[in-house]
Amino acid sequence: MVKELVEVKSLVKFFPLRRFLFHIGDVIAVDNISFSIIKGETFGLVGESGCGKTTVGRLLLRLIEPTEGKVFFNGKNIFELRGLELKEFRRKAQIVFQDPYSSLNPRMTVYDIISEPVKFHKVKDEDVRDYIIEVLEKVGLSKDQLYRYPHEFSGGQRQRIAIARALSLQPEFIVLDEPTSSLDVSVQAQILNMLIDFQRELGLTYLFISHDLSVIYYISQKVAVMYLGKIVELASTDEIFEKPLHPYTQMLLSSIPIADIDYIKKRKRIIPKGEPPSPVNPPSGCRFHPRCPYAKDVCKKVNPPLIRVDKNHLVMCHLYSS
Repeated sequence: MVKELVEVKSLVKFFPLRRFLFHIGDVIAVDNISFSIIKGETFGLVGESGCGKTTVGRLLLRLIEPTEGKVFFNGKNIFELRGLELKEFRRKAQIVFQDPYSSLNPRMTVYDIISEPVKFHKVKDEDVRDYIIEVLEKVGLSKDQLYRYPHEFSGGQRQRIAIARALSLQPEFIVLDEPTSSLDVSVQAQILNMLIDFQRELGLTYLFISHDLSVIYYISQKVAVMYLGKIVELASTDEIFEKPLHPYTQMLLSSIPIADIDYIKKRKRIIPKGEPPSPVNPPSGCRFHPRCPYAKDVCKKVNPPLIRVDKNHLVMCHLYSS
């Protein structure tokens, strides 16, 4: 039986803009999105910078509170958790941030960085040092590096430390917020393969946030494409890459760098018009219509619903609505 570990329902997040004491508007970061993540799968979330991907990840961990909507983890609404239940959720749901240079405390040793949450959540009451060494060795580091500081490591090693910190609490769900975007290509491959191995070994569930479609294709089983706070397409990874339906998804896929010159000459490229609109004042109707090569009059007036085109393929576009 398929079990949904994380279920998102009508999630909304607005960030208020203020000038002095006056509320002058809102940044619409996440606008009424819904999806679910099955236990043991990697759910990819992709889109341009500023589309709301990171905000979704932080909402799913309750690092920020929503404007509206619900997020269920193992059937419980995380925004209603209190006391010991909330503490247990904090242990089970972890995050690896994008920048390994700023996500680690420069004044703490590797041992302190990893042992602090372990001691707080009482994952290991005894032999904490041996447990930390075991976790470090899992991510490819050694006990000789236990009492070094973050500045003594490379970017890839720092990201391994961040992953070790997340794994040390024996979580069920990890939000990976562009964990390889600041790393060299060879190091990216090592980190991705390591994450896949951990998922198989420990039964982990990932939300993988990225703007790199090649990385998403490699690691994800299901993909949601975000544009200006909305999910515009959601399907399995194979369906997204083989049969993209939304013009924005087609645009993203056509922009992937490819070494095959003959293929580049043959493939159809979709070049959008202009820049992404401001999330403070998004366009009426379909959010993508000012940049869409297929836009009609209805696109400018009516926001299309997210409709099911195929069994597991959803798209938000008037081209597919009856």
